[in-house]
Amino acid sequence: MSSHWTTSGPALHLTLSPGGGRRQALEDELRRAVRDGRLVAGTRLPASRTLAADLGLSRGTVVEAFAQLVAEGYLEARHGSGTWVRELPATGGGDPSPEPAPSARPARFSLHPGVPDLTAFPERRWVAAVRSGLRTTPAAALGYGDPRGSTELRQELAWYLARARGVVCDPELVVVCSGFRHGLSLVARALRDRGVRRVAMEEPCVVPHRAGVRASGLVVVSLPVDARGARTDLLEGLHVSAAVLTPARQFPLGMTLHPERRAHVAAWAANGDRLVVEDDYDGELRYDRQPAGALQALLADHVVYGGTASKTLAPGLRLAWLVVPRDLLEPVLRLRRLEDVHVPAPEQAAFRELLATGAYEQHVRRIRARYRARRDRLVEMLAERAPWARPAGISAGLSMLIELPEGATGQRELVDRARRRSIELFPLSFFYADPTGARPGLVIGYGALPEHDLDAGFEALCDVLAGVTA
Repeated sequence: MSSHWTTSGPALHLTLSPGGGRRQALEDELRRAVRDGRLVAGTRLPASRTLAADLGLSRGTVVEAFAQLVAEGYLEARHGSGTWVRELPATGGGDPSPEPAPSARPARFSLHPGVPDLTAFPERRWVAAVRSGLRTTPAAALGYGDPRGSTELRQELAWYLARARGVVCDPELVVVCSGFRHGLSLVARALRDRGVRRVAMEEPCVVPHRAGVRASGLVVVSLPVDARGARTDLLEGLHVSAAVLTPARQFPLGMTLHPERRAHVAAWAANGDRLVVEDDYDGELRYDRQPAGALQALLADHVVYGGTASKTLAPGLRLAWLVVPRDLLEPVLRLRRLEDVHVPAPEQAAFRELLATGAYEQHVRRIRARYRARRDRLVEMLAERAPWARPAGISAGLSMLIELPEGATGQRELVDRARRRSIELFPLSFFYADPTGARPGLVIGYGALPEHDLDAGFEALCDVLAGVTA
């Protein structure tokens, strides 16, 4: 269909392809018009109602197309002044590079598998907890405190972890740190100082965790993962002295470590001076199964247990904790004293208050219901729009794995296609030390989207996946 704008704006012919969605066709044509120079920077576009009437589209279709192109940086919405064409960065000719520049505008729809809905942060409760916590905190606690964290917070954490995760927990062995990555770095450096040289890490795993362990001076040895979790039966042959595992929910594949594999790693650690670092990053967020208790309870003297509030509250708080074996406590604290002393006292006081009053557990129950509903909605939409997509690893957490069928559209092409729709997607290969060993798939995070963008984000994702061909 060919149509031109007659009532306002530039005289420009738009050819909307008869195939596919009408909104997609409008978005594609407007992109081309901006890239080709038919719509120059500083041009004011017709009002959405006017353009919809001119093109025979619904106003909602035009509004959504404008919003998408604003998110991608092609257009700019000025309050009270309409929608305008933005200046595109110079690209040296041709279409802009599909690789975003470091300063590129963030995607409108982030499907990051490790980020929660930040709009779900319990702001009022947190502010009240800060006030209440500071009122009951002695002035001395605002000085240079215990590098493990405040005594009161460690006590509350010990009670909570024993109750919620089955951790064998002495408050004296709890170390509050600035995120799990920080805690992992402390442990890795303490192990290096002890003479440890090789550490096993799951393949795949969290990329910055692998990089942080390497930066600590240790050699990372890949530990394969299959349908029953990490291949802990292979640890003996890897000639390593430590292993970093995600037993409750392997990241990013999503399975729980099989009981036999738990027994394997417990036997391996007990047979010599060996250590396991347990990353329990989202153990509270389970939906369809009983919670898998902490591996640490099997062998407390050989396991460093690590937990975090990054998935339940917000990563920006930088609140995490370790429960360390007694013989590792002083080496970890020695390093801690050298760098940042402790987590800020107001954050410790507020989190202690949330734990002590039960408000934290109430919040966890609330967001667990929210994320379960999101997961169910996305699974339902995928079944309708992209039936080839069979989500895996969905019984807990904030993400799911979608494996691509044999001979399907490539991961890179899908990620690029999503980027053009202002969707941030993560190929499974991204999490592998050796990407050539990764099976083709996508790791889809359904936690990061704010509630008001949820339906639009899921619709945009399904639009991308619906076009997959084998």
